[in-house]
Amino acid sequence: MNATSNAFPQGRWWVAGFAWELGEKPLARTFLDHAMVLFRTPDGAVSALEDRCCHKELPLSMGAVEPRGLRCGYHGLLFDHGGGCIEVPGLERIPGRARVRAYPLRERDQILWVWIGAQDASPRDEPPAYSFHSDPRYTFGGDAFHYDAPYQLIHDNVLDLSHLGYVHLKTIGGNPGVHTSAQLITTSTPNRVRVVRWMPNSAPPPTYTAAWPFRGAVDRWQEVDFSLSHCEIWTGAMDAGSGSLEDPQRGGFHMRGFHGVTPETAHTAHYFWTVATNPHPDKQDVTQLVVQQTALTFEEDKVVIEAQWRNQCRFPGRSQLYIPIDDGPTRARRMIDALLREDAAVTR
Repeated sequence: MNATSNAFPQGRWWVAGFAWELGEKPLARTFLDHAMVLFRTPDGAVSALEDRCCHKELPLSMGAVEPRGLRCGYHGLLFDHGGGCIEVPGLERIPGRARVRAYPLRERDQILWVWIGAQDASPRDEPPAYSFHSDPRYTFGGDAFHYDAPYQLIHDNVLDLSHLGYVHLKTIGGNPGVHTSAQLITTSTPNRVRVVRWMPNSAPPPTYTAAWPFRGAVDRWQEVDFSLSHCEIWTGAMDAGSGSLEDPQRGGFHMRGFHGVTPETAHTAHYFWTVATNPHPDKQDVTQLVVQQTALTFEEDKVVIEAQWRNQCRFPGRSQLYIPIDDGPTRARRMIDALLREDAAVTR
C-alpha cells in the first residue's frame, strides 16, 4: 500500500465497475492507490488480485483468464481466486511464498464492489443493493469515466445540481434562474448527506420533453442521497399540479441515477454511472436517448471539473467563497474528514 492511501477511508466497499466490463480478458484498475486486476472465470466467479506477479512482477493484467484462475503472461504462473499460486510451470512443488494479495470483490445488481482495508481484515458486511437495475418499471444503461481530478470534486458536482442551468443547457439543464432559486433542503447523518431541490411550475428541459409527453409546465424534483462510495440521484418531472412532490410514488418522468465515485490516486478518480428511466407507454422507447444525453452531460461535467482542478493547482492556498448551494458538498467533505479521523484513531 502506498502512503497516500491514508488519504482515503479504509475498510469499506468501493465501486469497482460493472458486471458487463468483465469479459474474456482481465481488467487493470487502480483504486485508492492499490493496483488491481479484475477478472471473471468461465464459471462466472469474479476476482480482484494485486496487479503484480510475485515472480518477476509483470502486471497480471497482461496475462490470460483460464478456468482455474489467472495465468501470468511472462512465465505462466497460475493464480486462483484467493491469490494463491496453484501452478508453476517446470516445478512440481509450489513455493509457500508464491501468492499475491486478493481483494474481496462482489457482483450485485450488475455493480462490482471491491473491499479495501487492512490485508488481514475481512468485510464487516455486504455491499449495498441497487434495485433499479432489476426493477421491471425501468430500463437503464451506463458507462465509466476516468477523471484527472480528486474524487471529492466529483462529489461536489453531483451534490450541487444548481450548475445544470449553466453547464447542461442543451440536455437536462433548463432556466438558470429557476435552478439557483429552487427550494433547497439539506439534511445529514454521520454516514449520509441528502439534498432535495424542488422546482414547481417550471419549463421541462430538452431531455425531458424528448422522453415524456408533458402538457406544458412541470413540477420538477432533484433528490441526491450521498454516501462515501456512491450517490443515488432521483430526478424527474410531472405535469404541474398533477401530484405532490412529497409523494414517493409520484408519477411522471423519472431518471434514477447511480454514481459510483472511487478515488484512483490522490489526484485522479473513477466515475461509474448508470441512469434508469421509466419509458412512457405511448412513446417509442427512448432509453438510449436518455443514456446518450446523460453521457453528454457527464462529458460536460468532466471538462469543468478537470479545468477546475487545474486552476486550483495554479492558485494553491486561495480561499473559496461559500454560498448556500455549497451546503451539501460541505457536509459531504466534513463527513469524509470524520471517517478519516476514525481510521486514524483506530490505527494509533
